[in-house]
Amino acid sequence: MERTGGNAVGFRPLYRQVYDTLLRRLADAVWQPGQILPSEGVLAAELGVSQGTVRKALDALTADSLLVRRQGRGTFVAEHDDKQSVFRFFKLRPDGAVAGIPTSRVLAIAEAAATLDERDRLALIRNARVVRLERVRALDGRVCLVETIAVPANLFPGLAAMELPNTLYSLYATRFGITIATAHERLKAIALPADKAAFLGHAPGIPVLEVDRVAVDLEDRPVEWRLSTCLTEDIHYASVLR
Repeated sequence: MERTGGNAVGFRPLYRQVYDTLLRRLADAVWQPGQILPSEGVLAAELGVSQGTVRKALDALTADSLLVRRQGRGTFVAEHDDKQSVFRFFKLRPDGAVAGIPTSRVLAIAEAAATLDERDRLALIRNARVVRLERVRALDGRVCLVETIAVPANLFPGLAAMELPNTLYSLYATRFGITIATAHERLKAIALPADKAAFLGHAPGIPVLEVDRVAVDLEDRPVEWRLSTCLTEDIHYASVLR
């Protein structure tokens, strides 16, 4: 335990408190994606803690993929570029092959009143509106999943009229200032629904994997609900547990 000075972080265990302080700065966009952070020494002096405490907090933020360490250059705010977002959040991999970056094709996008399920999953009020997106994704040119994505319309003004990139999380961060910190997923084996079958090129009823994901931002708000229906004939869901 260390006693902090002045306006720092209070008399509490410091590793987590420094983490929370720096996380708040990321959430408030004090540092932009790709920007270099002040040195450990500068942060330690500002917060009134040891340099080792700051280093431990920075290590934790790096482990959570919110910061990036670059040897000899410093610590930078992570950017949700295609490669980082895909390999952190897209868990489908081809059997016996090197994973490539999936491509996407938008089927429909519009703003609408939130359904009961959308209100529940995104913690929205009764009259809330969402931007709802339907798209398919392919690996190596072969469509492997169809997904429905819903985000709160008030957090993403104008999204429905935009040309969307392959990786949405980079757009969320750069255009709307919303950085995805974590994603909570529920996986279930289901029979392919009839309304998804045509998009995947299969008859209804075959076994598929349903991935129900709620993405949470740096302020611990649910900001995206994504329901994906995935073929698993030649691909699998890969997860690393630590």
